[in-house]
Amino acid sequence: QLQLVESGGGLVQPGGSLRLSCAASGSTFNYYIVAWFRQAPGKEREAVSVVFYGDGSTDYAASVKGRFIISRDKNTVYLQMNSLKPEDTAMYYCAARFGADYSRAFHPGTYDFWGQGTQVTVSS
Repeated sequence: QLQLVESGGGLVQPGGSLRLSCAASGSTFNYYIVAWFRQAPGKEREAVSVVFYGDGSTDYAASVKGRFIISRDKNTVYLQMNSLKPEDTAMYYCAARFGADYSRAFHPGTYDFWGQGTQVTVSS
């Protein structure tokens, strides 16, 4: 059974950077699609970025494109967050699903495995 553990959140000033990590246990990330989602208070959970293990391709939400970078190794997925804005403040979650079906990769309901989340706060 795949288990996910996020780390790396914290308090950062606007314009700063953070790197989040999502570590897998119980299995490797081979053949999984792995995504980062975030949820701010009173808002719906939204996709931030996704990496497809089949070919390593990536995708980003328009709101973070050019500022965030997702990367991976065998057992960990990273989210490098640069030029952070106050509106990036949220709980960030790592999620995974097995297989090579790339459809609906930004829909949280299609993921089977979730981490506990790590808080990111962008404030001066």
